[in-house]
Amino acid sequence: MKTIKVLGTGCANCRNTLKLIESAARAKGVEVVLEKIEDLKLIMSYGVMSTPGVVIDGKVVHAGGVPARAKVESWL
Repeated sequence: MKTIKVLGTGCANCRNTLKLIESAARAKGVEVVLEKIEDLKLIMSYGVMSTPGVVIDGKVVHAGGVPARAKVESWL
């Protein structure tokens, strides 16, 4: 089971990224633990300067803008 964190302050792109990851995981039958991180200091501790950011198992895999569905599926 993958732990996926979506980093962002709650903007539309951050919410859409969270929904996209949920949808892709459900479609592939992959169980994930999703966390939404909104604390600015914590977001910056990952080195993410533009949101949304996506962290999988402790590694930043995306920052800035909603990722493409194909990219999300490759993470799963």
